[in-house]
Parts: sequence; C-alpha cells; structure tokens
Amino acid sequence: MGLFKFLFNLFFSGKQQSLSGKSASRRRRKPEKITRAKLSPLRFKKSSHDSSTVRTSVSTPADNPPYRFARYDIKTGGFLDLSKDGDSERISSMGLPQFSTPEELANWLDIPVGKLAWLIHRFEETHRPESPKHAHYHFHWIAKRHGGHRLIEAPKSHAKMIQYRIYEEILDRIMLRSAAHGFAAGRSIVTNAMPHVGQYCLLKMDLENFYANVSFSRVISIFRSLGYSREASIWLGHLTTSSLPTNMNFPDKNPGALLPYLRHHLPQGAPTSPVLANLSAYVLDLRLSGLAKAFGVNYTRYADDLTFSGSKDFSNSLSVFITLVKKIIREERFKVHVNKQKIIRKNQRQTVTGVVVNDKINVNRKTYDQIKAILWNCIHSGPESQNRDNHPDFYAHLSGRISHVKQLNKNRGEKLKQLFDQISW
Repeated sequence: MGLFKFLFNLFFSGKQQSLSGKSASRRRRKPEKITRAKLSPLRFKKSSHDSSTVRTSVSTPADNPPYRFARYDIKTGGFLDLSKDGDSERISSMGLPQFSTPEELANWLDIPVGKLAWLIHRFEETHRPESPKHAHYHFHWIAKRHGGHRLIEAPKSHAKMIQYRIYEEILDRIMLRSAAHGFAAGRSIVTNAMPHVGQYCLLKMDLENFYANVSFSRVISIFRSLGYSREASIWLGHLTTSSLPTNMNFPDKNPGALLPYLRHHLPQGAPTSPVLANLSAYVLDLRLSGLAKAFGVNYTRYADDLTFSGSKDFSNSLSVFITLVKKIIREERFKVHVNKQKIIRKNQRQTVTGVVVNDKINVNRKTYDQIKAILWNCIHSGPESQNRDNHPDFYAHLSGRISHVKQLNKNRGEKLKQLFDQISW
C-alpha cells in the first residue's frame, strides 16, 4: 500500500510540474469542433476537467449553483456553468440523446442524480475508489504470453448497465470509415487480413497498453466532438473510464505494472471501450493510411495490431518506413510495443490476426490439426474428457471454432463438421 501511494504521488506530482511549464493559453485551448454530420478527420485535443482552466464558463454566486454538482471555482468564488457550450444541432443531426447537465443525464439514464454521482465517485476527492470493494469494476490480472501482465477491468452490474446504454444509444450510432477492422460493424479478422493476401513483405506492429493509453481527457474530447457540453462530456468520460483504488494489489510484486493504470483510462472489459479506443485512434489511422498510400503499401488495424504489406520495393524501404510509422504513433500519443515488431516475407508463413495470407485466406494448419484431434478424442472418449478449460457450453464452443475454420477454408471446415456430427452429446 505504501509503495502504491509513493508511485501515485510521484506520477501525479510529475504531471502537475510538467503542466506548470506550459503556457496558460495552451492549457485552455478548446477542442476543435466538427461541422459535418459524421466525424471528420479530427485530431482530438486534450480537454481538462479542471474548472480553473475553463475561460468561457459563466461564474454564478456561491449560494446559487446553476445545477446540481456544478463545479466551484475558487478564483471567482462561485460556481461554473459548463453546460452552455454544447452543439444541440449537431447532436440532433446524428440522432443522439440530448442532455447538458448531470440531472438531464441522470433522467436520460432513468436513475437518480445521486446514484449517478456515486457511479463516478463524485463524493471521493480523487474521483477514484478507496478499495477494490468500493470500485465499480472487478479487477483481474492475466499473464501475457511474452511476459508481464494485463489488467482486465470488468464493470459490475450497475456500471455495465449504464455503459451498455451509452454504447447502444450514442457510440454505436457513430459511423467511421477508416482502416479499423476490430469491433466495427461488417468487419472482422477476415476483412482485416484480406488486403494483405499474396504480398511480398508483411510488417506487423503492436500498440502497447492500447486501452490504458487512452486517457480521460481524450475520452472527454470524443464526447465534445459529438456536440455534448463540457459538463456532460466530463460525466460521460467518468462513466466510461476507470482508475485503480489506492490500495490495489499488483502481480509479481512489480509496481511498474500499475503505472499505465494510475490515471483515468479506458478499462479493458467495458462494452464502451472498443468503440472509444477506435475513435481515439481515428487520426492515427488516417495518418498511417496516408503514409502507406505514399509508399504504395496496404494498411489495416485490428484493435492494437497494426499490419502493413507491400511489394519488394516496400521491403527495401522498411527502415525509413518503420521510422516514420513510429514517429506518427508517438505524435498521436500511443506507444509501440518494441518486442512485437515482425517482418515476414513471402517465403515464410504470413499470418494476420491468426489468418494465413500467403496465397489466399486460409486457416493455420496447426489450429486445424488441434481442432481435429479434439473432435476425434470427443468421438472415442466423450466430450467431457476434452473440455479442459471448463467451457460452460462446450458444444457451442466447438461449433464456433468449426465455423471459423469453415469461413477461412470451406473444405477443411466441412471435414471438421463431419467429425463433430459423430460426437455423442
């Protein structure tokens, strides 16, 4: 606990010192507005939730707040009204729900405003839970294949219900046309792999801590770009981000594992996080697509997996190309996973998000043989003997894996289906 508090204080004190060196005008810069009905090539700007940095807000007397839970401004001795700078016409044009204040947001969610404030830890000074018990997420560390751990933050029932409402009625209505194939309607690992079929050279890169690097201020900027007021965007940002409790445990006695999660960030496990992550990477996709086009290269992204492919000329220019890609990623405030960069040429097995792309879309032979062996053992020893991971519906699990193989290779999928039909369930 003491070590965590030390890291917490070190992280945020350093952040405050870095901010103090910036000019006041830069800190107070407002997010860019969009004039089109759909998201334009927008670079989401950092927008502070600190009331002292908002210059366009109207201050009201201390005994007359403009709405419940309005922010108090020490400089003026009154409350700030952050609900007047929304774009209702833009919200209407996109078919999104209208609200500007916490009470209006609570009414839309059909919950009391006090419960809404409880959900965002409004009553805690740091806007974070005191302990995992008081958090609105279940925290679970899982080991990564190449070392280290990833934090899964699954929302509890109340938070999950709210996030599904935000996803279904706001985020799911935003249509983006970009290189993103993960968690996008009509797209999949297959559409992500298809542009890279039959290419001479494949370059694969990975974004480190993809969700955790999407900060609270970026999420606020996303909602601001949709037309919501600063006040509404701050509350939506709190509802869709997470922060660790002050006494959170970490695996392997490694305090460094906590650093990406100290600030408010997108939780991996929330229904709203995939869409918000794609929106935060929208400009990244535009810039990388432009760079790829200039080099005559194909580019797709599936969540945190970046894939580029091209001819022999692309292979000869890799050193320059990789340098430019890393520069763009840094400028867009993401991080490259240094241990996950791969260059695969046509004489090797080329896979993109688990799909073989050397000559055509195909299934990995190892995956096919593994499923075939499981089905064969199910026939002779019963399916219970093969459900080693304790899947609650092993029938559906195997059926799904066979459908996936059939999508990539129809003939192999049919062979697996014949074996599947011989199992005595």
